[in-house]
Amino acid sequence: MDERDLALLKMAQEGISLTARPYQALGTELGMSEAEVVRRLKSLEEEGIIRRFAATIGHRALGIVANAMIAWKAAPEELPEAGRLLALADEVTHCYERTPGRDWPYNLYTMVHSRSREECLETARRLSRLSGIEEYKVLFSEREYKKTSARI
Repeated sequence: MDERDLALLKMAQEGISLTARPYQALGTELGMSEAEVVRRLKSLEEEGIIRRFAATIGHRALGIVANAMIAWKAAPEELPEAGRLLALADEVTHCYERTPGRDWPYNLYTMVHSRSREECLETARRLSRLSGIEEYKVLFSEREYKKTSARI
């Protein structure tokens, strides 16, 4: 990684312009061509310096105010397929397998976001039918703390 890569990362982490050619706009500010910006970002990703380059959407501003983690109790033999099905569902933004605790038998977790708690509960019921998992708990977020990405 050189000084130009570092400057690119610092500028990109602050957000890119919402334009038809965001990489061109970024390049103009840094004295690089659009092609160079794209090439450098791809190279940094391939080298593992950055994990991904993605947009973050302010979901609350869009009316998405109900967030729920659904904890599922999947039978060990059903876990791989249930996890695959749940992860493919449009409403699921995160899907994780975890070792169950002594007093907490749940081993599969999904996050869903909706306009209301009732929508989250309906999504959980539909995902239950889809996955075949009948035992689950819906845990709603009560408070959102400031979210930030790693910075250099």
